[in-house]
Amino acid sequence: MGRLIAIEGIDGAGKRTLTDALDGALDGRVTRLAFPRYGVDVHADLVRDGLHGRLGPFGDEVYGMAMLYALDRRGAAADLRAALDTHDFVLLDRYVASNAAFGAARVHQDARGEFVRWVRDIEIDRFGLPVPHAHLLLRVAPSVAAERSTRRALADADRGRDTWESDDALQARVAAVYDGLAGDGWLAPWHVVDGTTAPDAHELAKKLAE
Repeated sequence: MGRLIAIEGIDGAGKRTLTDALDGALDGRVTRLAFPRYGVDVHADLVRDGLHGRLGPFGDEVYGMAMLYALDRRGAAADLRAALDTHDFVLLDRYVASNAAFGAARVHQDARGEFVRWVRDIEIDRFGLPVPHAHLLLRVAPSVAAERSTRRALADADRGRDTWESDDALQARVAAVYDGLAGDGWLAPWHVVDGTTAPDAHELAKKLAE
């Protein structure tokens, strides 16, 4: 059975860069997946519409948007289990904790609030999604992350910043919820990584293999 590693952080924290580095540093068979699965799952595409203001008032509905994220992952559950059966490591760019952190921040709750419990009940208990072996939290100042996401949007004409990425106050609250989840060891152990510098992927790979 392989190890499921969830890479988390606010928008612009550097999750894709870290995933790329770990992909090359881990020994064994490695596969990766990013959530939401835009262009693959209809719920993910509805998420994108909501984030860009194309779902009307529904985009502001916290529980409704969170359910779309959860349904996207539910649709990937069989693929995740199959990947864990055939690979040593499965790297996920965002997973259940992302839904918990962003949703809790949107309703101004912390990591021990009702919203985080609701996400666990839906995604883990009801949908039966695999529990991660470990989380990697890329910790970076929201101002630095915002600068990165702005540069990324300018470099990619097809990818503008969505409403959540553009909300600096929301990103700061999300960062605080992530810190709370990490402190509580929510779902699985958390390894906090300094996202302002290039992480040592080989050192992290050793920790994940333990």
